[in-house]
Amino acid sequence: MPYEIKKVFASLPQVERGVSKILGGDPKGSNFLYTNGKCVILRNIDNPAVADIYTEHAHQVVVAKYAPSGFYVASGDVTGKLRIWDTTQKEHLLKFEYQPFAGKIKDIAWTEDSKRIAVVGEGREKFGAVFLWDSGSSVGEITGHNKVINSVDIRQSRPYRLATGSDDNCAAFFEGPPFKFKFTIGDHSRFVNCVRFSPDGNRFATASADGQIFIYDGKTGEKVCALGGSKAHDGGIYAISWSPDSTQLLSASGDKTSKIWDVNANSVVTTFPMGTTILDQQLGCLWQKDHLLSVSLSGYINYLDRNNPNKPLRVIKGHSKSIQCLTVHRNDGRSFIYSGSHDGHINIWDSETGENDSFAGKGHTNQVSRMTVDEAGQLVSCSMDDTVRYTSLGLRDYSGQGVVKLDVQPKCVAVGPGGYAVVVCIGQIVLLKDQRKCFSIDSPGYEPEVVAVHPGGDTVAVGGADGNVHLYSILGSTLKDEGHVLEAKGPVTDLAYSHDGAFLAVCDASKVVTVFSVADNYAEKNVFYGHHAKIVCLAWSPDNEHFASGGMDMMVYVWTLSDPETRVKIQDAHRLHHVSSLAWLDAHTLVTTSHDASVREWTITY
Repeated sequence: MPYEIKKVFASLPQVERGVSKILGGDPKGSNFLYTNGKCVILRNIDNPAVADIYTEHAHQVVVAKYAPSGFYVASGDVTGKLRIWDTTQKEHLLKFEYQPFAGKIKDIAWTEDSKRIAVVGEGREKFGAVFLWDSGSSVGEITGHNKVINSVDIRQSRPYRLATGSDDNCAAFFEGPPFKFKFTIGDHSRFVNCVRFSPDGNRFATASADGQIFIYDGKTGEKVCALGGSKAHDGGIYAISWSPDSTQLLSASGDKTSKIWDVNANSVVTTFPMGTTILDQQLGCLWQKDHLLSVSLSGYINYLDRNNPNKPLRVIKGHSKSIQCLTVHRNDGRSFIYSGSHDGHINIWDSETGENDSFAGKGHTNQVSRMTVDEAGQLVSCSMDDTVRYTSLGLRDYSGQGVVKLDVQPKCVAVGPGGYAVVVCIGQIVLLKDQRKCFSIDSPGYEPEVVAVHPGGDTVAVGGADGNVHLYSILGSTLKDEGHVLEAKGPVTDLAYSHDGAFLAVCDASKVVTVFSVADNYAEKNVFYGHHAKIVCLAWSPDNEHFASGGMDMMVYVWTLSDPETRVKIQDAHRLHHVSSLAWLDAHTLVTTSHDASVREWTITY
């Protein structure tokens, strides 16, 4: 194999305010899983940098749950498709696919023998179904609710019982199989967000947007108590999770806290204050082995520390929205990857360990369109918030750093030696020197899209929607149009100079990469065909002999300069998502990212 995947840096859960987020635990105890976009992300709970991503759903996935056997996962999406797939193989082969109802699947529960599945959500005429996993034949009816069902759980010992919670403010209790409706439970005054049986089956708990948690008998459904008396939390409760020994319950709430309850004593054991901002609302939780996890509205996953409730043991950060661009930089002998997303968030990854963090302070407020690192060791980023930011990679703090406000929205930025940077905006080209605007070309006569600065620092290449590359010279504090135009095969989508400055590679919307030789007055050197759709990004390897391109066909190609036929083709680099950006860590390590919000490292061998 000329290429193999080296590392996967997974995305965070996709969260929405006021909607609970389900974390699924592995009964064998080593993994947990959640969803983001069309992906199901499986992570090792002891070392979350180890991740795997399942991307076979055609639509947004809402929930995924392990079968008690640990061999299969059931995942459900917004159209009502339920996929049951293998977890033991790398390929994650599909075992069965069902459509229990037409509408969003919100929760899934298995019986302890991994034979039956209950699925609930927003159907048109029915809100739930329960059936055999291998044939799809029904083993009961889920009735008794007149609004969307948010949550379902099945008692993990015989006799089976099933409980549901719905937006009609009620929970419902079923006996089976075949599962038959017994009665509704109307104790809550607001939406019921979560129902969960204890692992030993003696109790089940319901949690609601009214801030209350009720405990019921697992066999009969009789009410036992209300945790915390009249109120368990000051805000709505989005998720609950039982301890493995069934004596305690973890709850996550919109009041920005998580709590551990002693169920028999009806008392709070620990309260975890998670912060003071809206993004600190707690939307999901999972108690697995000794790990207590909660999910914040920021998408961050917190490992709670019972001995020090005020500070989590660790917080997993990353991106929960699609990544638009990335760049790499070596610092103190270590390589770091910087990725910028659709919501303005920039993340720093250690390329070896996958440890990651974000900059402190207030940064971009809208999509980060392009990033690069200048010779002074600053991250130069341009964003749809009409700014270019200079952020020191040593300090990792936005505040008190250079922000250049532009008149028009920038699309792309490139830096050269001597403190120069060139920004391409809508209908405008701006030259910056030492973080100040010093020159602009206001009507270039074409729509500029992308820009690159020659490593020598004298020439600027601007790619246009007119299908041409226009060359400019930097003279002191001005840009001079050289009147030299290079023809690409279509509207230019990205361009880059090789690190030694000998070649300029240009990719376009007509699926072609053209390479020009700088020394020969930019004569066309070679043309590279292979992509099936618009190419959106390209990057030169440090060896100056190879370069990579990524496109909307979800392909990444690594091309050899001297021979267009010799190429490495990475198919489905990010399955079902087009590649949005790529960069080289070294001559044999390529980093790619895409709208699935994950970052991947590949080892390339020639």
